[in-house]
Amino acid sequence: MSNDTVQVELKPKDYATDQDVRWCPGCGDYAILAQAKKVLAGLGIPRENLVVVSGIGCSSRFPYYIESYGFHSIHGRAMAIATGVKVANPELSVWVVTGDGDGLSIGGNHLLHTIRRNVDITVLLFNNQIYGLTKGQYSPTSPMGKKTKSSPQGSIDFPLRPLSVAIGAEATFVARTIDVNVKHLGYILERAARHKGTSFIEIYQNCNIFNDGAFEYVTGKDVKDENAVYLEHNKPLIFGKDRDKGIRLNGMKPEIVSLGNGITEDDLLFHDEKAEDPSLAYLLSRMHYPNAPEPMGVFRCVERPTYEDLLMDQIESSRKANGEGDLESLFASGETWTVD
Repeated sequence: MSNDTVQVELKPKDYATDQDVRWCPGCGDYAILAQAKKVLAGLGIPRENLVVVSGIGCSSRFPYYIESYGFHSIHGRAMAIATGVKVANPELSVWVVTGDGDGLSIGGNHLLHTIRRNVDITVLLFNNQIYGLTKGQYSPTSPMGKKTKSSPQGSIDFPLRPLSVAIGAEATFVARTIDVNVKHLGYILERAARHKGTSFIEIYQNCNIFNDGAFEYVTGKDVKDENAVYLEHNKPLIFGKDRDKGIRLNGMKPEIVSLGNGITEDDLLFHDEKAEDPSLAYLLSRMHYPNAPEPMGVFRCVERPTYEDLLMDQIESSRKANGEGDLESLFASGETWTVD
């Protein structure tokens, strides 16, 4: 959300529509919706200045449940439509809600180009590693060997890593959070909404019908502290129930070490979300369970001109150089033919 917010006294319930929220009981989408409404209210974004765009999938029902303008568009095309909305009216706060199937399969091309252009929109990608709406086929993020209705002998596809894709396209804001960690989820949503440029958030979301427990290793009470490391700017990567483990670099390879016996926090890798070079953020995006704890938080947050600002500057420069446009003259200019 690039434009300055107008402080309006709104509460989370003011962003709720009169539509019945229809997801499966226990779906992680409920928690994400609740935190999104809370963040929107905290930012004071007028509902008439908010546009929520989605593609197709369980997550893509979001526009029905947010009292604002919105588009429930077609499969994979949410990013293109959101770009058009933002270019047409740069003052709007534009959010895209998509899933690992909608955003990374048919929508992967649009996602890449929106990110590289740095269009000022907030992208929430719900990753449940499955196609939920179409009843349980494997998705671009499903792990190898995953047995589903469309891969009965196990998937032979290497999974796509959403954050690696986003960082590879040099996204200016990249983060990961989890549906059940509502405090962290709210914090990440607010950080993303305040960022000027494309904000890309991967949200681990549990599909309790078709892929229940996919992220138990970072949500389970007894194991989450050992399998997740929470990123903090300018602070070392420390994790573990007793915060006695850390990540340091061995050449260009991250390795797990135990603190003590001569190893101190100063020996660890310190996180720098503001580094212009995306190499560190990309390295972190490649850390995955069970070989390493998975990073959660803001991977990258840098400044770069946005697509719509550059476009508006270009249009204004053209107007100053050539005057206001004349559509009729444009149609009649250049080579023309008369068809009898």
